[in-house]
Amino acid sequence: MYNTILVVLGVAILGVAWLPSLLKKYPLSYPILFVGLGMLIFTLPLGLPDPDPVEFSTFATHLTELCVTVALTGTGLKIDKRFSFKAWRIPLLLVLVLMVLTIGGFVGVAWGVFGLPLASAVLLAATLAPTDPVLAGDVQVGEPGKGGEDNVRFALTGEAGLNDGLAFPFVYLALALLPIAKESMSERLWHWVWMDMSYRVALGLLGGWLAGRLLSYLIFDLPRRARIRPNAYGFVALAVTLVAYGLTELVHGYGFLAVFVAAVTLRRHERSHEHQDEMHDFTDQLERLLIVVILILFGGSIAWGLFNYLNWTGVALGLILLLVLRPLGGLLTLSGTRLDWSERLVVSFFGIRGIGSFFYLAFALDTRYFPNSRELWATTGFTVLVSIVLHGTLATPVMNWLDRRQGRPTIGEQEEQDMQQQEQEQPEGAVS
Repeated sequence: MYNTILVVLGVAILGVAWLPSLLKKYPLSYPILFVGLGMLIFTLPLGLPDPDPVEFSTFATHLTELCVTVALTGTGLKIDKRFSFKAWRIPLLLVLVLMVLTIGGFVGVAWGVFGLPLASAVLLAATLAPTDPVLAGDVQVGEPGKGGEDNVRFALTGEAGLNDGLAFPFVYLALALLPIAKESMSERLWHWVWMDMSYRVALGLLGGWLAGRLLSYLIFDLPRRARIRPNAYGFVALAVTLVAYGLTELVHGYGFLAVFVAAVTLRRHERSHEHQDEMHDFTDQLERLLIVVILILFGGSIAWGLFNYLNWTGVALGLILLLVLRPLGGLLTLSGTRLDWSERLVVSFFGIRGIGSFFYLAFALDTRYFPNSRELWATTGFTVLVSIVLHGTLATPVMNWLDRRQGRPTIGEQEEQDMQQQEQEQPEGAVS
């Protein structure tokens, strides 16, 4: 079995290195293929274990936690726009207004209409409301300093970076709604307000900013003799991720929020430094490696019966979230902004769900007991799968349509222009 796993991983890693470029022009994203690969592999008689996220909830928590943390570092490092409340108004609206509207609307439907227990309804809402920084690469900004930071891509990138930390209070709210011996509901809710909603968010923001400033000094401002070797900057990016996350979690702040803030702070310092690209590229490669593993396991869990516990309530909730609550809430939230109708429509539609949802659910179920845990996993898995297929299929054609409508070259056209320019600049007789 061990050698089989090595072969599967090798083929998958080769695929993730090759497929994104191959599929760039087509209405198909590589996550779809890897979920399908996982379903195929775990259906074959290869002796692979059951990748049950309920039985192995601790493993699922830590694997998805690492993937999201690395993704948040890469997301923060590739945003060129400096932070200010005015410049970041759209992402902040998406997080502080749209996400709250989505959570409230989802709880109302799940609890008030379909009769889910209140704690389960809040947990599902908190799990599925935030968009994902991992699987949303096709609708996010490009590499650091490469441009491609239009209104839509910047809004979706900033939203995905911020809401993976700011959704955590609602996960803790779901946990607070569960009965605990010797604690009344009022005591639990008060603890949630001052600890989970206030203290943890403040520590996440402050810890991320301090970590970003300190690491910026160590990376860029030390005397030349003490500086890091150029070929080690990829490990520096990993250090930023682990230090910012670990230290913030040690003082009970939100590590996801700290990692993104630290990466944005680091990006702001020495923006034109050549090693910004190296740090981003390293995190991008590590993120893709972790994505491969998680998507294959997700496909395997489907093959082994994850959807056996899926009922019509779960199907309806997933579709309502993706096709009604997010789009309508987005259009309402963005109605008074400077975005034109096409930009508002695209931002509202592409609320991609993914690995972050898996983490939140695994974390909550590993922390407290929910009697309907398998139904919650089935609903979450169904919603993520629909998002992967729906958004992954439409991302390329929709973004190409928007680019042409806005008078910009598409991503594929821009890459071809860059390649032609590089060929023209290459010295005569040089070997490419």
